[in-house]
Amino acid sequence: MFNPINWLLSFFSLDIGIDLGTANTLVYIRGKGIVVNEPSWVAVDKRSHQPLAVGTQAKRMAGRAPANVQVVRPVRDGVISDFEITEAMLEHLIAKAHEQSIVPAPHPRVVIGIPAGVTEVEMRAVYDAAMAAGARETHLIEEPIAAAIGAGLSIGEIEGHMIVDIGGGTTEVAVLSMGHTVVARSLRVAGDEMDEAIVQYLRNKYNLLIGERAAEELKMTIGSAHPLKKEMTAMARGRNLVTGLPEAIEVSSIEIREAIAGPVQAILDTIRDTIDEAPAEIIADLMENGITLAGGGAQLLGLDERIQEELGLRTWVAEDPQGCVARGAGLVLEDLKAYQGFLVDMESLA
Repeated sequence: MFNPINWLLSFFSLDIGIDLGTANTLVYIRGKGIVVNEPSWVAVDKRSHQPLAVGTQAKRMAGRAPANVQVVRPVRDGVISDFEITEAMLEHLIAKAHEQSIVPAPHPRVVIGIPAGVTEVEMRAVYDAAMAAGARETHLIEEPIAAAIGAGLSIGEIEGHMIVDIGGGTTEVAVLSMGHTVVARSLRVAGDEMDEAIVQYLRNKYNLLIGERAAEELKMTIGSAHPLKKEMTAMARGRNLVTGLPEAIEVSSIEIREAIAGPVQAILDTIRDTIDEAPAEIIADLMENGITLAGGGAQLLGLDERIQEELGLRTWVAEDPQGCVARGAGLVLEDLKAYQGFLVDMESLA
């Protein structure tokens, strides 16, 4: 039914696509692209329960905050673990996106990516958080589909495509055809588990305790899934668990590759299992189209080579892989009517 108020708002409101990630939250504005890319961290005053900082500033506080300040990640494994804090984070990000508007903007239409394996309760939590944060209209889309759209795959055609979206909390693997998911697997092993594996490796091998942020930096700097042409080294700084004193040691890319071997193998096994479930006709399409990698984890050095070598399928990393889900969610808003069939039916969750 025609709604004159929504019609009038559409001239002033910014339609935005959101990738509500475990590690980072990205916001795409229709017609402008990705304008916000912030860590999914919130600093909260323990006494008043009010957010003190969101995003980059909050992440910098992690491990440094005084006793009365709690620094949290309200999204874990791709789903909301703290509703109120997630709402505050979304309010902050939506407001930041609206700073791009020339005129004061009212409540936006929002499309948010969600992991393929979430429950109806988890879907409803994301929907309610977005509405409470100020959206006038909220739509949900499964992350593999959004990532495929954002990567430029022609998933509406009668041929199979495979997308592997490796985020902070989940790895989404899906075979898509004719605009729908044929086979999908959602694995709660991704970037965070790699960081934790690095922490445990250095603890066990060197009695060195480092933080998750330091582990993430090592992963991004010298981490790899396949032997490098020229191996690298980096300094790891932390506390020696024997002496209790600060210590810095030099670690190699070979060691970091060994540290994250478990999570990487789990991702490879999930991709293999997904291929094993795909119909024979689609396997032929995959041999032609290959495997597309998206998400921040797709930037791990040598991951595409490792997958291609082990599975025998051409593997390539999408352009700006971290932005694929947000970009795909935003592109849906460019023609909401045409992409309606890709969205989660919220009425069925009522």
